[in-house]
Amino acid sequence: MQLPSSLLEKAVNEFAKLPGIGKKTALRLVLHLLKQEQGEVNHFSETIAQMRSGIKFCKRCFNISDNDICAICSNSMRKKHLICVVENIRDVIAIESTEQFSGTYHVLGGVISPLDGVGPNDLTIEALINRVEKEEIEELIFALNPNIQGDTTIYYIQKKLQKSSCKVTTIARGIAFGGELEFADELTLGRSLANRLPVESYVR
Repeated sequence: MQLPSSLLEKAVNEFAKLPGIGKKTALRLVLHLLKQEQGEVNHFSETIAQMRSGIKFCKRCFNISDNDICAICSNSMRKKHLICVVENIRDVIAIESTEQFSGTYHVLGGVISPLDGVGPNDLTIEALINRVEKEEIEELIFALNPNIQGDTTIYYIQKKLQKSSCKVTTIARGIAFGGELEFADELTLGRSLANRLPVESYVR
């Protein structure tokens, strides 16, 4: 893509580094910024810079936060004895959007994946184990992706908690609501059968 300005090209290349943004989309975004008032563009760049330098990670659950302890952990209405274990911050946002969970979270920062060079020590697993021991956690709910890496991570943490009285569960895995059986993969369909529910608990 031949551009008439090296400054424009540099800006496009930076935007194109963002996930899901190609060169054409990056160009549209940069040209949009060129149409804005200088003050608006300065405010945009300052906001991004402030976000990057000022944002923190909760010392308790590793969720993003403006303070040392995030809004969820500091909320007295949340059930502190209940922890939902997730891979990343996007998962916290996804679960919170359902408005169906009233406990707290623990962000692992990834999953165990030896092929990718990610081991238990690269994640916040030890911090999770310490939370279970010190905070008298009653239940851990694993909300990890249903794949080998996710299952390996669950198995590893479960083994570490063998001596704990904490209940360990995982979110249900099966056919999506509105989905069709013929399009489900064998693993998903098999797990749906294995984790079947009584009809009365499903339709109520």
